[in-house]
Amino acid sequence: MLLTLAANKILEERQNHEADHSQTTSPEIQNFTLFVSSWNVGGIAPPAELNMEDLLHTQSDLADIYVLGFQEIVPLNAGNIIVQENTSISMQWNSLISAALNKTDAISLQKAELGESHQKVYPLKREGSFTTSTTSNSPHFECIISKQMVGIFITIWTRSPLIPHIKHTSVSSVGCGIFGFLGNKGSVSVRFCLHETSFCFVCSHLASGGKQGDNGDRNANASQILSRTRFSSDPFQCLPRKILQHDRVIWLGDLNYRIYLPEPTTRSLVKDGQLSTLLQNDQLKAELREGCTFEGWNEEEIEFAPTYKYNPDSDDYYGCDNPRGKKEKNRAPAWCDRIIWFGKGLKQRQYSRGECKLSDHRPVRAIFTAEVKIQCQSTENFVKMFS
Repeated sequence: MLLTLAANKILEERQNHEADHSQTTSPEIQNFTLFVSSWNVGGIAPPAELNMEDLLHTQSDLADIYVLGFQEIVPLNAGNIIVQENTSISMQWNSLISAALNKTDAISLQKAELGESHQKVYPLKREGSFTTSTTSNSPHFECIISKQMVGIFITIWTRSPLIPHIKHTSVSSVGCGIFGFLGNKGSVSVRFCLHETSFCFVCSHLASGGKQGDNGDRNANASQILSRTRFSSDPFQCLPRKILQHDRVIWLGDLNYRIYLPEPTTRSLVKDGQLSTLLQNDQLKAELREGCTFEGWNEEEIEFAPTYKYNPDSDDYYGCDNPRGKKEKNRAPAWCDRIIWFGKGLKQRQYSRGECKLSDHRPVRAIFTAEVKIQCQSTENFVKMFS
């Protein structure tokens, strides 16, 4: 109830702010294309020959901004949970992404990195100034920000001409795992403004489990992320600090929601391709319908098979070939990996999954058209300046 009231209040405040702003300025609306993906890679380091072009759809029209979220980029063991960041692994993923987006020769890139290990760090140098390489050839796409918290990793890439118009980048990490604050579960969120429009991307890994009551833990994680995420402020700018205060909000990740059906029934319906029946019993769809944790959030229609859980390097779901009576953890197929969005100004054009067999999850991806305000001085104000 409190989350519902808060979401409605934020939408009302945003509309009032936009109405006041429009009285003094004349914004132009332009559309930009966003590519968003999420992939739980199961603690497996990316092979050097991994081709990211299929996931990124680089064979079709390129987007303006790419937002890639990963979960379990390192195994979630005790040693890794204590260490927040592993720059070696995140650099490997960023190198593969850069190679795919910029058609860079991956072998040459890896050789260069062996020679100069500092070459691919992707730091935020200063507001509006970013780097992806020490070479003189500037790539068409550049990484504006990337951040890891244990296994959760988000990296954002944009066309080079857009970089001067991207400002106020900020990151907020929330741990919801062991003891309620460690980073084996939780979120890494990124905020930035493109021209006059604020964006927020939440990459999360919520509580796992297919038992009764586990869904409540996922809802609790989501509530914690919404309440605890705080972005940096600026004394000279009125910037959004909470997730729902942004103009365009997209949440991606291994949300871990399962299907409210017995495991044998789920497996039978998946085998027969009865997706509509499965989706009627999907836990996240129920949350979106009933307006509890995700009041006001939206998800495009799902027309692909469940993304979890697969046997290694296989198209077969885990447990489909187990001997009858063998005791195994509940690993019924489910749409654990999701992309949802909040607010106005976003139009989803595609929602699909990739088929890479690197882990027990299949990646999901979405393409959005986002409305962006580009501020123009109104004719009336322009005349007043010279009157």
